[in-house]
Order: sequence, then structure tokens, then C-alpha cells
Amino acid sequence: MKVLFLVQKDQRAILDRLYEGVAAHCECEMRWLGSEEQRNLRGYFRREVDVSRYDRIVFFLRFKQEIRQAGFIRTIPNLVILEHDAYQNYIPCKYTGKFSAHYRRMPWARIITSGFVVGERLRAEGFDAVFVPKGYDQALLQDQGRERDIELAFVGSTSSAAYSARKALLDELARVEPLVVTRTNSGDEYRDTLNRIRFFVSADVGMGEFMIKNFEAMACGCVLLAYDQGAAESNALGLEDMHNVVFYQDIAQLQEKLRRLRADPQLAERIACNGRDLAVSQFSFARIGQRIVEELEPALRARAPLSFLQTVRLNLGI
Repeated sequence: MKVLFLVQKDQRAILDRLYEGVAAHCECEMRWLGSEEQRNLRGYFRREVDVSRYDRIVFFLRFKQEIRQAGFIRTIPNLVILEHDAYQNYIPCKYTGKFSAHYRRMPWARIITSGFVVGERLRAEGFDAVFVPKGYDQALLQDQGRERDIELAFVGSTSSAAYSARKALLDELARVEPLVVTRTNSGDEYRDTLNRIRFFVSADVGMGEFMIKNFEAMACGCVLLAYDQGAAESNALGLEDMHNVVFYQDIAQLQEKLRRLRADPQLAERIACNGRDLAVSQFSFARIGQRIVEELEPALRARAPLSFLQTVRLNLGI
């Protein structure tokens, strides 16, 4: 299977290992599109792409740019959209409902979403949606076995509107526990900071899925204190409360479980080890890349024929 994989050139997350994981399992041509190329996909395809050469064309681009060009995107054959932000379709934010509206314009495209329940909801709306979770960069992030001198912490952003509930929960927790909330540079500084943390607080409130930081913290040997996303999401990932993760639904429950873990360090260590082993075996980008390719392989839905005007525009390159 020959795959054209179009990704963002300037992306905050470092996803090179994910792309390598995909390329290891198919004949993959990777292309990194800058902002201007993403804003003018019609022009980019006219200059640079012979669509007949590929069995799958995979988009992992900015949704903000995709939705402005749906008229052209729907003309692309063998289209698969990899999307890590489709949970925003179902939470109060500027993209509420917009993913569904976009996908309705190309219902034959396959959507690979990083949330199990999000995928179920998209399928219920009639889309060809499949689930492959987020993961972590196994080449960068490992448990270093060092002393953990930060007991309770969160590392990451709380500034965007999509993270407002996250910030509220962390602010509430910080009023009653010695919580450290910080940001780091990507790379070694981030890895080293995770390796200093005993209990990592994941506050993905209302998102319906687990963000990438959960898997990163687990891989680095933190005890993951994760906001409970419900049994369906947890079961799909193999997450078990008080076995390889610690779930909470509110601050009071989080504090009660923290008291138990502080009183029983061996229990905390077992949970950390089990979580790390699960992350290493199931959520490395090498494994996630393989799973993405597995979801590319089944036959796609038949694409609707182009209208006369679309055919003319496509032939004229306009």
C-alpha cells in the first residue's frame, strides 16, 4: 500500500517518531506542509501531487485550514483524515459541531480519531470513523529511575479556551494540596521534569478522551492521577483504576486516593510500574504508527462522483 502522508511542518508537539512508526509499516511518502501550503491545498496538489500514485492520502493538518477548503478536499480520492482534536466537536469551544459539519461534506473519507468514545459518536452520525489513541515518543521519554523530588505536579498548557476546565480543576487542587503547575521546553527538559514527579495530575476535564500527556507521564514512571473519562474510554485503553492508573472524578476523591497512596508507597510503586509497562507495550509511537497503518488498510467507502463544475475546476487546476 502506497501512502502519501501530509503533516504540519510547524507543529508544537514533536511527532517524528509517530511518522517513523507509520512509515515502518507501509510504503510511505512523508511531506511536511508549511502554513502557506496548508492554506492553499488546491495549489499545492496542482503543483506537487499526482493523486493516482497513492492508495491512501492521509491528512494530519490544521483543522482550521481544512474546513476552509472542504470543496477542494472532497475531490481527493482515497482520503483518510487523522485527527487528534475531534473531541472539540463535543465540548463547548469554537469548534463545537464543526468537525461533524466538515465530515458531512466528505462522508466517504475515513476518520482516524484519538478518542474511543469520540469515534463511537462519529460512527453514530454515519461517518467511517475508527479509533487509534494518542501515544508518546519512545526515543525521547523513558523512566530514568531517578529520585522523584516533586511529589504532585502538572506540566503543560492551561491557557486556551479548550483547557478552561483543566485550569479550574488544577486551581482548585492547588488550594488544598502542594501542587506544582509548570511548563517546560520540549525534549530533554520535559523528560527530566517528568522523571522528577511522583504523582502526575492529568486534568482532562470534559474532553472525553485522554490527552498525550497521560501516556508520556506513564512512560516516564509517574503515578498517573487521571480524570475519569468513563468506563468505555478506559477499557478501550486497558486502563484499570488502582492497578495501572488512579482515576478521580472530583477533588475530594483525588485527595482520598492520594492519602491512601502516601500511606502505602509500595502500592504507589506498583501502579507506577504497571502504568509504565502498559505505556511501553501499547502506546509508544512505534506501536501507534503500526495501528494507524492497520486502520488504513480496509477498503474505503465509495466516493461520490464529482459534479460537472468540480470536474471542470479540477481539470483546469482552479
